[in-house]
Amino acid sequence: MIMSRVRKCKIAFFLLLYMMAVALYVHHSQYNTVSFSKPEKSRVCSCPQCLTDGDPWFWELINSAPQPFLSEDYETSEDDFKWWKWEKRNFTLYNATLSKLFQVIPRVPGVVGSSPDRCRTCAVVGNSGNLNGSSYGSLIDGHDIVIRMNRGLTKGYEEDVGKKTTHHVMYPQSAMRLDNSSRLVFVPFNIYDLQWLENKFNPNNRIANKDLVMILNPAFMRYVHEAWLDKKGRYPSTGFIAVALSMQMCDEINVFGFGADRDGNWNHYFEQIKNKKLRTGPHAGNHEYTIIEELHNKEKIQFFGKGQG
Repeated sequence: MIMSRVRKCKIAFFLLLYMMAVALYVHHSQYNTVSFSKPEKSRVCSCPQCLTDGDPWFWELINSAPQPFLSEDYETSEDDFKWWKWEKRNFTLYNATLSKLFQVIPRVPGVVGSSPDRCRTCAVVGNSGNLNGSSYGSLIDGHDIVIRMNRGLTKGYEEDVGKKTTHHVMYPQSAMRLDNSSRLVFVPFNIYDLQWLENKFNPNNRIANKDLVMILNPAFMRYVHEAWLDKKGRYPSTGFIAVALSMQMCDEINVFGFGADRDGNWNHYFEQIKNKKLRTGPHAGNHEYTIIEELHNKEKIQFFGKGQG
């Protein structure tokens, strides 16, 4: 009788040890699963593929950019100023001119950052003659942001280039009057250009809606010239600046209307070239075109070149 009780106690004791061992194993497994599983990487946008997904080098290149647009509280370095200016006037006058401008235009540019809840699409529309007959108009207008440049017209060319413009990149020599809803992305090359802009907001001489003006940061132009173009050309073209800007503003980018004609000329869709010897001027046009093609091949952008998707 006593031996039977001892045997039962031993069995109960071993059952208890077994149950404790099982409980510890389950707890340990759950702990390992929770503590050491790799967390899901957060995404910067809701697009099927965000611009900075994938290659670390590309992420670093985009994130190494200085602030794209000037603001009232941004301080341009003297080193960037010396690189940028195409004249001999001084840094003090540059700052004074900007101070006057920011009494008229927004003190902080209207740029909205990426969000995991949003997929912001961009069309960067160049002025190449390869847009003629492309029928890209409705495709271009379907983007959230449509960036045009210089004298890029839409009226009369809607079927091929669309009619929507949210941002227009230009400098004084390429300026055209914008409608009241388009943002002017102003590219100055010297203090004279900034002073030119000062005088373009009176009722009789208005170039754009003063509340929708953004001034390109000289440091950003330098960044594009050095980091993207490896210092080729005298300075970046407005077209390539627009492409670089889109990477700071958009999650998904489609590029249209870039590339010289078969003779290496800048052939605009809205005009006939009279000077057949015109090349890419002070820009490294062929190099810029090659980089756009490389971005397309790396699936960072979609390039609709030479009238073909």
